[in-house]
Amino acid sequence: MRIADLISLILFNLGRRKGRVMLTAVGVVIGTAAVVVLVSLAVGLQKNATEQLWGINDLSRIEVYPNYSYEMEPKVMGGGGGGGSNVSGTLLTPDAIKQIKELPGAEVAVIHEYLNASMELVFGKLHGYGGITGVDITDLSHLGLQAARGSTELHKGSIVVGANFPRNFYNPQARPDDPPLEPPDLLDQTVKLVLMKWTQDGQEVRKTVNIKVSGILAETKGSEDYSIYMSLDEVTAFNEWSLGRRINRNKDGYAMLIVRATGPDVVLDVADQITALGFQAYTPQTAVEGINSFFTIMQIIFGGVGAIALLVAAIGIANTMAMAILERTREIGIMKAIGATNHNILSIFLGEAAGIGFIGGLGGVGLGWGVSAVLNVLVKSYFAGQAASGGSIPPSVVTATPFWLPIFTLVFATVIGLISGLYPALRAATLVPVDALKYE
Repeated sequence: MRIADLISLILFNLGRRKGRVMLTAVGVVIGTAAVVVLVSLAVGLQKNATEQLWGINDLSRIEVYPNYSYEMEPKVMGGGGGGGSNVSGTLLTPDAIKQIKELPGAEVAVIHEYLNASMELVFGKLHGYGGITGVDITDLSHLGLQAARGSTELHKGSIVVGANFPRNFYNPQARPDDPPLEPPDLLDQTVKLVLMKWTQDGQEVRKTVNIKVSGILAETKGSEDYSIYMSLDEVTAFNEWSLGRRINRNKDGYAMLIVRATGPDVVLDVADQITALGFQAYTPQTAVEGINSFFTIMQIIFGGVGAIALLVAAIGIANTMAMAILERTREIGIMKAIGATNHNILSIFLGEAAGIGFIGGLGGVGLGWGVSAVLNVLVKSYFAGQAASGGSIPPSVVTATPFWLPIFTLVFATVIGLISGLYPALRAATLVPVDALKYE
């Protein structure tokens, strides 16, 4: 039997029992649609989670920290003195930083040092607060930061601030009935940096420095939005003033090092090399992989729930094909009498079962795609309203259907139909022609 004749016969047999085929295919439609909707929901949740993860905009970034360890000193027996602790570990010394910069895959390494003195910013009548970070670069664009206004370049006596930093200012003389304070426009303005420390007898010592705001960074939705960036040398000088001594980087090290790999595909390898050197290394790529692993498991679970409905539909297909054999026993006998082989009969019934699965799968893919689109619109509208009233960020997507999902579910539904018809088809193929012709 030619392939074209086989397909024509299969379509004819399905067409003459339209009602039964459609009712059987409904189960496949429901199961396939469930798989599409549930997996699309899991993919949408994964996409939304990765988009809103802090630091996800730069997957090449690695944060390197010293690996401190504490050792307790033994208590002196009978001496009245208590035990203490010694701080040791792997410090970010200049030699260590040089070693990290030479690692394969490390493109840029930027030192970060925090201002450890108590501080306050004064702009006219307004007072502000924030964390000052010193970096050993003259342009923050090397960290992947962009300026919304002004420049990302750092010069002596200047600072570059995050997008939301102006919100940290307040009026200490404000009255309860005063209107909310508008964030001041700090670009190209001079603010006073007031540093404070205390002597051993409790006397406060202040130091005031005038600094110019040379740039305001574009919003990153990360800690950079509230940061103040200054040159490393100036922050080091302020810390030495606060400590009352010079800082020896070979003994004290630096607070943090930001390493940018040549690409996201090598960032985990670079982080592993840094960890092997004894430092603590964190990269957003690690969080992304953890999220992807979690949602991959969720996709499997959701897809499995939908597959249960397909298995139930498979029982319906098997039942339909078994009933078809009883109704067409004489027809099978006639086909065998005129020369049809067992393989021909097997192919016909398997083709009909697979056809039911294909028809149901096609309808289920369309239904699932439509439900996913409607669900996406409705849920996004709901959360957009909630976000507007609560000030939160609405999800960018609720469901997302990857291109491979409709193809996979359609093939899966067809294969389920094929497997479901296997037993009835074998039974039909093995009928004895004489017995089949005598069947009433």
